[in-house]
Amino acid sequence: MDEGKPKWWSRPGPADPAGPSGDGHGGGAAGPGSGPGAGHATDRGPERRIPLHDPDRYSTPPYGEPGPWAPAPPVQHPGTTPAHGVPLQGPATPADGTPAHGVPGPAAPVTAPPQDSPGTLGHATPLAGAPRYDRAPAPAGYDAAPPPYDTSPPPYDSAPPPHDMGPAGPAGGGGAEPGPWGRYDPWAQAPLQQTGAGPHGTGKPRARRGALVGVLVLGVVAGMIGGVVGANLEARRAVQVELPQAGTEAEGRAPDSVAGIAARSLPGVVTLHVRGGSDQGTGTGFVLDGRGHILTNNHVVEPAGSGGEISVTFSGGEVAAAEVVGRDAGYDLAVVKVSGVSGLKPLPLGNSDNVQVGDPVVAIGAPFDLANTVTSGIISAKERPITAGGEKGDGSDISYVDALQTDAPINPGNSGGPLMDSRARVIGINSAIRSAEGAGGPESGQSGSIGLGFAIPVNQGKRVAEELINTGKATHPIIGVTLDMDFTGDGARVGTEGNDGAPPVTVGGPGQKAGIRSGDVITEVDGQRVHSGEELIVKIRAHRPGDRLQLTLERGGQEKKVTLVLGSARSG
Repeated sequence: MDEGKPKWWSRPGPADPAGPSGDGHGGGAAGPGSGPGAGHATDRGPERRIPLHDPDRYSTPPYGEPGPWAPAPPVQHPGTTPAHGVPLQGPATPADGTPAHGVPGPAAPVTAPPQDSPGTLGHATPLAGAPRYDRAPAPAGYDAAPPPYDTSPPPYDSAPPPHDMGPAGPAGGGGAEPGPWGRYDPWAQAPLQQTGAGPHGTGKPRARRGALVGVLVLGVVAGMIGGVVGANLEARRAVQVELPQAGTEAEGRAPDSVAGIAARSLPGVVTLHVRGGSDQGTGTGFVLDGRGHILTNNHVVEPAGSGGEISVTFSGGEVAAAEVVGRDAGYDLAVVKVSGVSGLKPLPLGNSDNVQVGDPVVAIGAPFDLANTVTSGIISAKERPITAGGEKGDGSDISYVDALQTDAPINPGNSGGPLMDSRARVIGINSAIRSAEGAGGPESGQSGSIGLGFAIPVNQGKRVAEELINTGKATHPIIGVTLDMDFTGDGARVGTEGNDGAPPVTVGGPGQKAGIRSGDVITEVDGQRVHSGEELIVKIRAHRPGDRLQLTLERGGQEKKVTLVLGSARSG
């Protein structure tokens, strides 16, 4: 061994009773047998020390009393240096060198290192009274290494403490080489660093990182939503939606189509508003000629009576006053006339005898005062016996109609309007509907159309209109007998007595001439079956006066056929 090297593993001698020198530097040279502060190469004691064990390459401090299993002393913290570099006094060490926690140790002299020495701990004056363990006594007679000390690294967020690496050594003895504790001083503490980070393990950095992550996620989500909304708004502003649409077409339609029929018929259809006393009503009519004659239903103009008002509104919106020319309750027909109106469009008349079931038809009118309403359908049936009215009780206001049935929607207000065929010709006068509540007269069943509408055949309407225009009255075909309207059997039975005491079979009338007697039951007219007195009247009024008819009779259980010529009677 080289005896010139410092003996850092030798046991320290007793402490210098004189203590550190008082020259203000604390760095006097130690004499022979000096304590742990002796560290110069020139230090030679009279007694040569033999090492107890090999040098510890990791500088493990020998804590506690001699012996490898001596317990480590409690942790002692020297004075704390605040952030501003002002040293704080630590706990004082007793004069006998015993540390504050009762662990005996050598009283090493404490000397102040020179100013600006790199071995200082960030201040000019060393901590007073701080125990030092860089010269702990080695155990006697043992070669085993002392227990290792805690080598856990300092907290990651704290700055490494400055070490005393100056020439004075850790003990301030001024040695040329650093002391065994120059590399790491567990009690050295750097000034506080205000970095904003919390102590290691407190969880604050994690909390802050979690808050930061939450803010970032919220920002990303908000940005995505804003981007989608903005993109949609921009797309709506940028893209103008234009839906495909057909171009303009010619207004003309096929003459036999519903639109073609309506286009040709509407100019000749009018709407009537009638007021008289406390009654008022709305109906429809159509122009018959250029003189201003208009055909409609009797029940449409009836509220006007003899002193009411009738106004006519044409399809183009022109309004004119009208007056009654003639009306007949038995046929439910009336003619009114407007004056001073030019440009009238009369509707052509068809032939109702040519109509077949299933033929297409168009109905025009003002249902519920909705003028110029067009509906379409077909002929559902022919020769439907319809009776309407009868509110007076004497039968003078009862209408007997051998009607055309149609499924074209007809509602209150359609009365008097034309029923057109596929050639835009009038084949009927819309007069009645059948409602779900039951049978009724014209305009009965205010619930509206259920597909059962009835129109007076135009052939009958033409004859009556001509008579009303020419004479103001209409004639009815008659057979000259009084019928028993209370008979409940099948057919129409001739009564046993006539009106006002007259005989049931008119003397010299068509019936007497044909051989009809009281009590006979008439079952057929021209081969068509009749089931009641109303049906017989309908069948007869479907003809003109002077027409020849063949009747089938039942008398005393015997069937008999007779022929007669219809007579004529004027309406009241």
